[in-house]
Amino acid sequence: MFDLYGTVVDMQGGLTRAAAPYLKAKGWTGDPSRLVTWWRRTHYENSMIDALLGRTHIPYREIGRISLAYTLERAGVPHTQDEVRSLVAEIERLQPFPDAVAALTRLKKKYRLSIHSNADPDMLEAIKPHLGIPFDHIISVAAAGSFKPHAAAYRKAAEIVAARPEEILFVANHAFDCVGAKASGMRAAFVDRRKRPFGDWPYQPDLVVSDLKELADQLS
Repeated sequence: MFDLYGTVVDMQGGLTRAAAPYLKAKGWTGDPSRLVTWWRRTHYENSMIDALLGRTHIPYREIGRISLAYTLERAGVPHTQDEVRSLVAEIERLQPFPDAVAALTRLKKKYRLSIHSNADPDMLEAIKPHLGIPFDHIISVAAAGSFKPHAAAYRKAAEIVAARPEEILFVANHAFDCVGAKASGMRAAFVDRRKRPFGDWPYQPDLVVSDLKELADQLS
């Protein structure tokens, strides 16, 4: 079971390429990659707030709009909400990392493969043609009504794939996602693409790899 954004598809690179010409046209002279990082961190924070509120689940796309609009305002970039929505929609066209398709194709010969994402169902449907490989399940946290790492999201995903949590290896580029999966009874593989420490959590990954090729090498 794979996280999607940042694990299978290149979110940072893809959004930076999409945002760079927009920011240049607005006369903003900063580093587009830094603004995208700021946007993604704000999105993460806002999705965690939503998961903790215990109210109606706000769609991922709307969290993205709120987060990017806030980021652009903080950066002093003039914008319209239509422009913000257009940039958020670029998430639906993100491309896999160079190692992803070949590695997943190898793993599919031996394992059932699933995606478990914070994205909305229609966003996941839109990105399917870009993934380069069919997955057995593509699961949105909307089915559980809570963003990861809420325990309900992982429980619902296990239910959908008809497996016990301990039978699932959850693969993610984000420590929080591995922590959430482990705390829910799954095993976890941390894809350390960014060469960052995992942190001294009591929920440590069972496997640490540099990319999906290394994961396939170890599991196949």
